Amino acid sequence: MTDQRTITAMFDDIAPRYDFLNHLLSFHIDKIWRKKASQMVAQNHPKAILDVATGTADLAIRLAKDNPTAAITGIDPSEKMLEIGKGKVKSKKLDSRIRLLSGDVIKLPFSDNCFDAVTVGFGVRNFSNLVKGLEEMARVAKPQGTIAILEFSQPHSLLKTPYQFYFKHLVPCIGGAVSKHKTAYTYLPNSVDSFPEPQQFIGLLEAAGLHDIQRRTLSGGIATLYTGYVEKTK
Repeated sequence: MTDQRTITAMFDDIAPRYDFLNHLLSFHIDKIWRKKASQMVAQNHPKAILDVATGTADLAIRLAKDNPTAAITGIDPSEKMLEIGKGKVKSKKLDSRIRLLSGDVIKLPFSDNCFDAVTVGFGVRNFSNLVKGLEEMARVAKPQGTIAILEFSQPHSLLKTPYQFYFKHLVPCIGGAVSKHKTAYTYLPNSVDSFPEPQQFIGLLEAAGLHDIQRRTLSGGIATLYTGYVEKTK
């Protein structure tokens, strides 16, 4: 389990430089990953989407672009991240379609069967209780609702050695220097290392009530997009 208060405080601290470092350290490929996740969600024409661990709302904004008739709700425990997200949403004139709320995925403030799709982009590693978080995502999704989870993963063999050097040595160095918070960018590779293996994670998704689960590796396995549908009785 993750200590949510510690993680939330860390994200509050790095919020001012979070977007800049995300794009810098991923060479802007993170934007392509979010676009792929968003376009997959759009295939089912959702009208109501929940983005958990929304952070500064990058995925929520992408979802609004690719799902022009959908209302998007983003939720995150970090108030400082949400402040930045709200500014971005307003500057893009999306505040009539995107609302950002403070809250934790393990206790979502929504009734059952509210959303056509539930997403999370690079935040599932930070759930204080992974099993409970996945169950909550499934609970608030409508029957046959889409679940899309975008997360860092271990790259394929040819990329593994150079990537591990970059991710475990250069990322903490650059991220710590720019953000002035060395722990945050040491936590990042450590949290990826400790995340369940793909088949184990798929097992957790199945236990949460998902079916037709698909796993799509992106950029040589640096990121993975997991998708599935919620199986429940209406």
